[in-house]
Amino acid sequence: MGPFLTERSPLARATGFQNQRLVVVPRPLIREALARPITQRLVVTDAGVFPTARQHGRHRPHGANETIVILCVAGTGWVETGNSRFEVRKSTAVVLPGGTGQAHSYGASSEDPWTIWWCHVRGSDAAELIEESGVSSECPLIPLVAVDRLTAMLDEIITALEQDQSPARLVATAGMAWRLLTSLAVDRRLPEQGSPLQQAMKFLEDRVDGSIRLPDLARVVGVSSSQLSKLFREATGGGVLAHHTALKMARARLLLDTTDLTIAEVGREVGLNDQFYFSRQFRRMHGVSPSAYRAERKG
Repeated sequence: MGPFLTERSPLARATGFQNQRLVVVPRPLIREALARPITQRLVVTDAGVFPTARQHGRHRPHGANETIVILCVAGTGWVETGNSRFEVRKSTAVVLPGGTGQAHSYGASSEDPWTIWWCHVRGSDAAELIEESGVSSECPLIPLVAVDRLTAMLDEIITALEQDQSPARLVATAGMAWRLLTSLAVDRRLPEQGSPLQQAMKFLEDRVDGSIRLPDLARVVGVSSSQLSKLFREATGGGVLAHHTALKMARARLLLDTTDLTIAEVGREVGLNDQFYFSRQFRRMHGVSPSAYRAERKG
């Protein structure tokens, strides 16, 4: 990535940023890592943190071989990819898939320069991990639910690589990067605080022992039934009823594992008063009856 402004700008920066951290793994070591069993799947090639990165930016007319992950924790910046330009605000990730050959540019805003934590990764698994996060050239941004947790992961990566870039260290940081990328995929699917989807999920979570019709829930959160169904399908892969049923079954598992309630009583605790209907729903999800689940040895 490097602490320099975009190559097309007349304001190229020749120095780094105050209190920056920057680690670049030598390319011969990367080539060796990509030939070893674990790091051929994922390896961190570069990582760093640039505080208040005034005049920072990059323009790559043919993209990069590495997948680029940038976490904006303060200030603002921008990214251009495809034919679109996006503003990047605090608590947002930018993910630019590697090996696409597609031009991209990004940089700090002049008014309020961003502070960013970042890393570059390569490997055979990188594309699938990025695909799981749902980003594309049409939408390279991910709103972050817990940015501090993600920056802590990048801090681990940078600290490890600052010590050395031995094969063992590259394996360790590969695991850290895997966790980072899967966390980004999860954040992509988690609803933003206060959004209709988040409100609906919270409403259902608080009413595991009850029931509600889709139109009524949609009315509570202020969207149409069709829109709410679409939001749930995109976030969970299923509908509202399926999500509420999954919450009920999760509570039922907890009660079966931690209490002496009868099967009928567990069913009533999750709003399914018909014991036989509860047992059918439980078996459909878990492949065994509630009594068989309770008898299983766990842990």
